[in-house]
Amino acid sequence: MTHPAWLHVIGIGEDGVEGLSEVAQALIASAELVAGGRRHLLLVEGVMRGERLMWPASMSEGIERMLRWRGRRVVVLASGDPFSFGIGVTLCRHMPVAEMTCIPAPSSIALACARMGWARQDTAVLSICGRPMEVVAPALQPGAHLIVLSADARSPMTLAKWMTSRGFGPSVIHVLEALGGPYEHHRHMRADMLAAGMGDAINPLNLMGIEVVAEPDAMVLPLSAGLPDDMFAHDGQITKREIRAATLSALAPRQGEMLWDIGGGAGSVAIEWMLRHPANRAITIERNHDRAARIAANALALGTPALRIVEGGALETLGALHDANTPRPDAVFVGGGVSNPGLVEGAWNALRPGGRLVANAVTLQGEAVLLAKHAQWGGNLLRMRIERVEPVGTQSAFRPAMTVTQYAATRPFA
Repeated sequence: MTHPAWLHVIGIGEDGVEGLSEVAQALIASAELVAGGRRHLLLVEGVMRGERLMWPASMSEGIERMLRWRGRRVVVLASGDPFSFGIGVTLCRHMPVAEMTCIPAPSSIALACARMGWARQDTAVLSICGRPMEVVAPALQPGAHLIVLSADARSPMTLAKWMTSRGFGPSVIHVLEALGGPYEHHRHMRADMLAAGMGDAINPLNLMGIEVVAEPDAMVLPLSAGLPDDMFAHDGQITKREIRAATLSALAPRQGEMLWDIGGGAGSVAIEWMLRHPANRAITIERNHDRAARIAANALALGTPALRIVEGGALETLGALHDANTPRPDAVFVGGGVSNPGLVEGAWNALRPGGRLVANAVTLQGEAVLLAKHAQWGGNLLRMRIERVEPVGTQSAFRPAMTVTQYAATRPFA
């Protein structure tokens, strides 16, 4: 049953009640329950008349308690714009949006762009609140403007140290504290200076504006598919750069899609799949424990810490994923074990209708399997041979790598 709008989500800035409209103030004054963080509740202390709910450590527990007031007059306070890295989206997971109204205030992101004179549409926004700072890695492009939401007072120095270690020490970090309030403060310095501890005590309520400057040897992640092989830690089990670029092209990633990568090796294909768009997801299956650990390290270093790694044999793991009701993948890549009986069929059956299968083989047995599947399912079949220059005595010659046979097909809807 859907109730009429009973929940009012109100954005509030550091200027407190004075920055709220008369409508927002009236809603807070008439609310039977006002929920929010401690800082938010203190800002409206003089207006609030109803009961108050300070969010507990478990947000889900707090929302559950708030929902007991369903149908009554309830206000939830949020920082700035509740739908910009705020609680608005979380609330929509627990109730229909028709049951709430939202009155946003200027977000800290909007205020930061205004303070620095940056165009919002040209500025990438990321958050390291509850996320590893490595999520910033793909966005560290020379000349880029970034806004990074901090977790606490230590975030700016921690991020500055990490950026400096990757060759971005000359970048300028603007630390903007308590934006919009009486204690607003703006400081800026090079990342390497901030990393050295040259910043004074920082307000825990802060965010960072970053002007990215890269040293000549900085670890800049190319925007194209096919990252250099030496960007990945590996033991030789890696889909090589040129083959990987062709594999990503055949997999054809789209926004928000899920890949299952069977035989992860170094995790290169799954990582690059996720790098194509921040909403992309991937599960990689790897039976070797050391390689699985290496994949995790690669994923963190290259800015895709959300990559899910499942240790185990391919066929057994495919079955377990099905039994766990994991959503069916949009694409599956079989990078190893193509000749194992039933593996390619298992990958094909895992796909959602309309999903894409790509499988690479270097052995005659694997190639025979792909030839048979091409005859059975259609699709595209090709061979790729890469030759690289290597020394031969005092001279040089092209030395061919192993030929790769690639099969790509789309599972029919019917």
